[in-house]
Amino acid sequence: MSVQDDLTAVQRCLDDLARSVGRLEQQLGGGGLDMRRVRVDADHLRESVALLRETASSPSTPRKPELVTIPDTPYDPSLWIDTDDEGLGARDRHAP
Repeated sequence: MSVQDDLTAVQRCLDDLARSVGRLEQQLGGGGLDMRRVRVDADHLRESVALLRETASSPSTPRKPELVTIPDTPYDPSLWIDTDDEGLGARDRHAP
């Protein structure tokens, strides 16, 4: 099966899920927390599959992650003049 075939099958299943959730809402009422949660989760799945479909339809060229160079030189100590050592308190004071 191709990716598009798999996505179409997933979409059909999600359509069936949406219909089933709709029937449950009619039978149980849509105001309960559990029912709203199921509705939101089903909608989230539909949105996620739509994003996957967009990704799959775009040209698939593997992108390399952008590398960030971190210098080996030490940081300027003046950056930490006004900070405390976490858990140790300020430098000029003693612990209680």
